[in-house]
Formats: sequence, structure tokens, C-alpha cells
Amino acid sequence: MSEIQTEFVMELKLHVEMPLVAIGITQYGDRRIARVTGGTFEGPGLKGTVRDGGGDWILNRIDGVTQLDVRLTMETDDGHRIYMTYKGLRHGPKEVMERLAAGQPVDPSELYFRTAPFFETATDGPYAWLTRSIFVSTGDRKPEGPVYRVFRVL
Repeated sequence: MSEIQTEFVMELKLHVEMPLVAIGITQYGDRRIARVTGGTFEGPGLKGTVRDGGGDWILNRIDGVTQLDVRLTMETDDGHRIYMTYKGLRHGPKEVMERLAAGQPVDPSELYFRTAPFFETATDGPYAWLTRSIFVSTGDRKPEGPVYRVFRVL
């Protein structure tokens, strides 16, 4: 079996308003809903902004893992809209996660932060290729919001 290979697609920077709604402790952990208020994305052949109105259904699980469930709308510089959704996991040593929660910078190598994005676009548009592949990303949580490096699995 061959090794998995990837190619870089874009860097995605999000602005997130935390929390929009704090549901509180459930049987699975602490549930919060954050609003994605904007952002930018750029890569080879793909550039634009993230529109206000997306959301992140966050679950800080009882085992210390943060589970992400994000939906957002991207608009390319040439006027096309792309719907993006991703699920992901973020976790690390307790002291690293405490620094992250306090808004302090944390080196991405100190924690596990991965997502699996999926895209919807116009079926005949220039970005339809996004709907025909599997994507993965690595995350970095900056004080102003998350930054993702998105890769297409070849």
C-alpha cells in the first residue's frame, strides 16, 4: 500500500467570537457555540474572504479533547461562494491547554490540532474540484483566532 501524499491548498485564518452561546455541561462535556465573524484564505489558485455568519459547535469533552464542528461561507476574489464544513480535534498536555485557554501563544508542535474539511461549490464552476477530493488540515490557535493549513490528499 502506498503512503498518503498531500498538496498544499490554502492557509485559512478565521475570526471567531467566543462564545456566542454557552450551553454548559452536558453528558459529553462543556458545549459552546461560537460565531465565525470573518477571515481570509489564500493558496495557489484560491484566494478570498470568509463571510460573517458561520459557526463552530465546540465540545470540550470530559476527556480533555476539544471537538470542533464548523460551518462557514467563503467568497473567492473572483466572486464565487464556497460552503466549507469541517470536524476536528484539538488536545495537548494540561499546561499547554491552560495557556491556550488563557489566550497565550502556544507553539503548534505542543498540541494535536487536526481537521477534515469538506466543500460545496457550484457544480460547473472553477472551484468544483474542491468537491472531488479529501482534505485535511493542521491547526494553530492564535489569540485572534485559529489558522489552518489545508492540504488535498492526492
